[in-house]
This record gives sequence, structure tokens and C-alpha cells, in this order.
Amino acid sequence: MNEVDDQLRELLPRMRRFAVSLTRDHSSADDLVQSSLEKALSAWNSKRPEGDLRAWLFSILYRQFLDAHRRSRRYNRMLELFTGGKEDHFEPSVERTIVAQTTLQAFDRLNTEQRALLLWVSVEGLSYNEVAAILDVPVGTVMSRLSRARQALRQLSEGEITTPALRILK
Repeated sequence: MNEVDDQLRELLPRMRRFAVSLTRDHSSADDLVQSSLEKALSAWNSKRPEGDLRAWLFSILYRQFLDAHRRSRRYNRMLELFTGGKEDHFEPSVERTIVAQTTLQAFDRLNTEQRALLLWVSVEGLSYNEVAAILDVPVGTVMSRLSRARQALRQLSEGEITTPALRILK
């Protein structure tokens, strides 16, 4: 079991980084990693021995995130029914939009699946086959979704203002 403990300790920072990218909140990410590890350890006997531990853990974490996201949306719909109104959504200020012109902010505006794909392949180094196994889709689907995610990131990055235009007065 020491070997498994060492593998889990090695993967923990990667799982946390991925969870932060999904939740965009450090404490929520920690909760997500913890619940994912609990689920993984309780289902340890069902894990295929020849399977990749990293891909298996990322799959569990991603599915835990999706489940929590769905529960949250259902809760918000129920709350709207009982209160008769919607909660105000956060809108970034003009200053934030002008100042925050980096690729990371463009990355944050991608949808959850696109961020996950880019993180798994570009940051975590998972193969297309491993990502296909996580999402339970064909490899070609992973490749086309990844291509669309890269294109969306590029468009978001190129469309941003780098500096406000200044007019020189005489």
C-alpha cells in the first residue's frame, strides 16, 4: 500500500490544480479533491489493475465536479421557485476587462469541458486515448473537441484589448 500512497501523494497537486481550474475557488477545489479521493478509495477494488491511476482519478474528479454542478443548478432553480426571483450574477467591471488581458483570463472564459480538455492534454500530459477513456468518447471526438477548445482560446485571446487607445491633445 506504500506504493499507492506515494502515487496518490504525487498526484495530489495535479488533482488540486485541475480542481481549481474547474471550480475557480481554492476552498471548493480542496473539497472536490477530498470527495474525489474518498470516492476513489471506496471504489479501489473496482479499479482495473492495468489502468492508469492518474486518468482514473481525473475521471472521478471531473465526474464529481459535474455532479456537484448539476446539484447546484437544481438547487438554484428550486430557490428561484420559492423566492420568485433570480440571484444577481457577477459581471466583471470595465477596469477588470481592460486590465486583465492575458491568456489565462481567456482560458477562464472557456466552458468547463474545454478547460478540462486543455488542462488534461497540455498541462497534465494525458494522451488522447487517456482523455477519451475519462470522457468515455472516441479518440476522434477528443481530437475535434480539443481543436475547437484551442480555436476558442485563440479567438478569445486575439479579441482582447491590450491597451486602451489614447488621444493626444495639442
